[in-house]
Amino acid sequence: MTVSPKELLTIALEAADDKKASNIVALDLKEISSIADYFVICHGNSDTQVQSIASEVRKRVMEAGSTIRGMEGVNSARWVLMDLGDVIVHIFHRDEREYYNIERLWSDAKVVETV
Repeated sequence: MTVSPKELLTIALEAADDKKASNIVALDLKEISSIADYFVICHGNSDTQVQSIASEVRKRVMEAGSTIRGMEGVNSARWVLMDLGDVIVHIFHRDEREYYNIERLWSDAKVVETV
Protein backbone atom coordinates (compact mmCIF):
# COMPACT_ATOMS: atom_id res chain seq x y z
CA MET A 1 0.00 0.00 0.00
CA THR A 2 1.37 3.38 -1.01
CA VAL A 3 0.74 6.33 1.27
CA SER A 4 0.43 9.63 -0.60
CA PRO A 5 2.48 12.67 0.43
CA LYS A 6 -0.69 14.45 1.54
CA GLU A 7 -1.66 11.46 3.72
CA LEU A 8 1.85 11.37 5.24
CA LEU A 9 1.54 15.07 5.96
CA THR A 10 -1.77 14.53 7.74
CA ILE A 11 -0.39 11.60 9.74
CA ALA A 12 2.64 13.62 10.89
CA LEU A 13 0.55 16.67 11.77
CA GLU A 14 -1.99 14.68 13.77
CA ALA A 15 0.71 12.70 15.61
CA ALA A 16 2.56 15.89 16.57
CA ASP A 17 -0.67 17.55 17.66
CA ASP A 18 -1.67 14.55 19.78
CA LYS A 19 1.64 14.78 21.63
CA LYS A 20 1.05 18.50 22.26
CA ALA A 21 3.80 19.76 19.96
CA SER A 22 3.96 23.54 19.93
CA ASN A 23 3.67 25.90 16.98
CA ILE A 24 3.12 23.22 14.33
CA VAL A 25 3.79 24.54 10.83
CA ALA A 26 3.52 22.72 7.51
CA LEU A 27 5.26 24.15 4.45
CA ASP A 28 4.44 23.22 0.86
CA LEU A 29 7.76 22.90 -1.01
CA LYS A 30 6.46 21.41 -4.25
CA GLU A 31 6.92 24.61 -6.26
CA ILE A 32 10.31 25.60 -4.84
CA SER A 33 12.36 22.48 -4.12
CA SER A 34 12.83 18.87 -5.14
CA ILE A 35 13.93 17.86 -1.63
CA ALA A 36 10.41 17.00 -0.53
CA ASP A 37 6.80 17.99 -1.06
CA TYR A 38 6.28 19.12 2.53
CA PHE A 39 8.16 20.13 5.67
CA VAL A 40 6.53 19.75 9.07
CA ILE A 41 8.14 21.93 11.73
CA CYS A 42 7.23 21.86 15.41
CA HIS A 43 8.83 21.89 18.82
CA GLY A 44 8.61 20.35 22.24
CA ASN A 45 9.39 22.01 25.54
CA SER A 46 11.62 19.24 26.89
CA ASP A 47 13.87 16.45 25.64
CA THR A 48 11.24 13.94 26.70
CA GLN A 49 8.49 15.68 24.76
CA VAL A 50 10.67 15.92 21.62
CA GLN A 51 11.35 12.18 21.81
CA SER A 52 7.67 11.45 22.44
CA ILE A 53 6.59 13.44 19.37
CA ALA A 54 9.16 11.64 17.20
CA SER A 55 8.09 8.26 18.54
CA GLU A 56 4.42 8.97 17.83
CA VAL A 57 5.11 10.14 14.26
CA ARG A 58 7.22 7.03 13.65
CA LYS A 59 4.56 4.71 15.07
CA ARG A 60 1.73 6.19 13.01
CA VAL A 61 3.70 6.28 9.77
CA MET A 62 4.57 2.62 10.18
CA GLU A 63 0.95 1.73 11.10
CA ALA A 64 -0.12 3.37 7.84
CA GLY A 65 2.17 1.00 5.94
CA SER A 66 4.87 3.50 5.09
CA THR A 67 8.52 3.53 6.15
CA ILE A 68 10.89 5.97 7.76
CA ARG A 69 13.77 6.49 5.34
CA GLY A 70 15.96 8.15 7.92
CA MET A 71 15.79 9.50 11.44
CA GLU A 72 18.45 11.49 13.25
CA GLY A 73 18.80 13.31 16.53
CA VAL A 74 16.49 11.25 18.71
CA ASN A 75 19.08 10.59 21.42
CA SER A 76 20.08 14.23 21.85
CA ALA A 77 16.46 15.41 21.40
CA ARG A 78 17.51 18.90 20.34
CA TRP A 79 16.54 18.60 16.66
CA VAL A 80 15.01 15.37 15.40
CA LEU A 81 14.93 15.05 11.63
CA MET A 82 12.62 12.43 10.12
CA ASP A 83 12.71 11.61 6.42
CA LEU A 84 9.37 10.13 5.38
CA GLY A 85 10.20 10.46 1.69
CA ASP A 86 8.02 13.26 0.37
CA VAL A 87 7.56 14.67 3.87
CA ILE A 88 10.40 15.83 6.10
CA VAL A 89 9.57 16.32 9.78
CA HIS A 90 11.66 18.66 11.94
CA ILE A 91 11.02 18.32 15.67
CA PHE A 92 12.99 20.86 17.65
CA HIS A 93 13.57 21.52 21.28
CA ARG A 94 12.11 24.99 21.90
CA ASP A 95 15.54 26.66 22.28
CA GLU A 96 16.92 25.12 19.08
CA ARG A 97 13.90 26.11 17.02
CA GLU A 98 14.37 29.76 17.90
CA TYR A 99 18.06 29.54 17.00
CA TYR A 100 17.72 27.80 13.60
CA ASN A 101 14.47 29.50 12.51
CA ILE A 102 13.83 27.08 9.61
CA GLU A 103 10.64 28.90 8.67
CA ARG A 104 12.67 31.98 7.77
CA LEU A 105 15.06 29.94 5.61
CA TRP A 106 12.12 28.51 3.66
CA SER A 107 10.05 31.71 3.62
CA ASP A 108 9.25 31.25 -0.10
CA ALA A 109 7.22 28.15 0.73
CA LYS A 110 3.46 28.31 1.14
CA VAL A 111 2.13 27.55 4.60
CA VAL A 112 -0.32 24.64 4.60
CA GLU A 113 -3.32 24.89 6.90
CA THR A 114 -2.70 22.51 9.81
CA VAL A 115 -4.84 20.52 12.22
